[in-house]
Amino acid sequence: MKISFGSKPWIYPQPVLIIGTYDEDGTPDAMNAAWGGIGDTEEIRICLSSNHKTVKNLLAKKAFTVSMATKKTVAECDYFGLASGNQVKDKIAKVNFHSVHAEHVDAPYFEELPLTFECTLISYDEETGDLRGKIENTLADESILTNGKIDPEKLEPIAFDGVNHTYLLVKGVVADAFSCGKKFLK
Repeated sequence: MKISFGSKPWIYPQPVLIIGTYDEDGTPDAMNAAWGGIGDTEEIRICLSSNHKTVKNLLAKKAFTVSMATKKTVAECDYFGLASGNQVKDKIAKVNFHSVHAEHVDAPYFEELPLTFECTLISYDEETGDLRGKIENTLADESILTNGKIDPEKLEPIAFDGVNHTYLLVKGVVADAFSCGKKFLK
């Protein structure tokens, strides 16, 4: 029997995304956002309330990066969600991350996060918090590649568990997509 919980945003896995922006004086900033994902083949969508420093930054620059948080960087990435850029001037230095100016957009990415999307702003709805960005480029550190492809076992992405307020490790292959269900096509 299923138990009703009402309207809840409980999607598994919920990727932990780190959004990189520059503030008004060029200082790199990062925030943790767990409500986001791919909106189309070249689009990323994230729900961000308008009171975040990151929103002010990306609206000014029309650019941002989105990186996947990993098992190795879980404490730093959690901090990016705990400390507000409105109160803490340089969160990047606090966790000893190294920022690099993205090649395709006016935003920073972080060397310690091995998978990054460089994005330009498509739109932002202040009332709903719906952020839409066009993926201009994808960067993957060689350390997470196997045969030229991203290897989730090497990436070790984490997911947010909104029910239990924990981070989960996304790990292990259960089946090959587009083939395991072929038995039902006959």
